[in-house]
Amino acid sequence: MAASTYHTDVRWTGEHWGELRCGNGPTLAFSAPPDLQGHEGVLTPEDAFVGAVNMCVMLMFVWACERLRLHLISYECHAEGTKVVALDRTEIFERVVLRPRIAVRGADRKRLKRALEWARKYSLVANSITGTFVMEPEIEIQS
Repeated sequence: MAASTYHTDVRWTGEHWGELRCGNGPTLAFSAPPDLQGHEGVLTPEDAFVGAVNMCVMLMFVWACERLRLHLISYECHAEGTKVVALDRTEIFERVVLRPRIAVRGADRKRLKRALEWARKYSLVANSITGTFVMEPEIEIQS
């Protein structure tokens, strides 16, 4: 099995603020969510987790469409992560739901279904979820 290593650095910048520097370049301010004494309008670890699932599945879907020669017209996806707090105050994402809206040209549903299956199967981040992962696609096939 081939291994790849990715790096990030975080730095506390005061109060409930931090800065994330990604190995691939971007630097982003982040905070706890507002309901946990954080700030509005900025990246949170929870947003980043749900966003990582959403981004990874989309990229794997694009890859699958290329392999299956599907003509992808558009892909937009709303993701929702449900976090639960246990009695001992530990937290996990119990459920992550992706609701992609997909438009393809001239495809049969069988190949499109396979592309969605591959997107799920080969998504590193989706495979790393310990809770339930659900995809509820809305598909439009154009001629």
